[in-house]
Amino acid sequence: MAGKSGAKKDAANRNIAENRKARHDYFIEDQIEAGIALQGWEVKSLRDGRANLKEGYAVIRNNEAWLVGANISPMTSASTHVTPDPVRSRKLLLHRRELDRLIGAVERKGYTLVPLALYWKNGRAKLAVGLARGKKQHDKRADEKERDWERQKQRLLRKG
Repeated sequence: MAGKSGAKKDAANRNIAENRKARHDYFIEDQIEAGIALQGWEVKSLRDGRANLKEGYAVIRNNEAWLVGANISPMTSASTHVTPDPVRSRKLLLHRRELDRLIGAVERKGYTLVPLALYWKNGRAKLAVGLARGKKQHDKRADEKERDWERQKQRLLRKG
């Protein structure tokens, strides 16, 4: 019995942070899972759920992918000999083939790399990176209209 409740708790606790604004501002064409090179205090903060991806974005520099602008707030009980920088650039760990594909899409086709979600997988922090194209204002309005219509349709179906 203890195993079942632990599995439920683990599945619910898997997600650390999600960037909901990214789905509003961009068309997500493809999604890739990347590892992140973290320091010890960052891992502790992530276990405490202190991450924010809202202003974050991914950049390719010197044939390496970097997460820039994502905020991981340090815990107050962080180590005294380390000076934490909450918004430092963090290296994304990808296979060479994935990295080459991303470089081609970003440089030649004009896509943007957007962090979508930060989560745990087998005890390691992973980042879902989306290959995205920006939405125009009328696209955002159309999406909102469609979402409202779906909600209204569900209400009508429930009433009968």
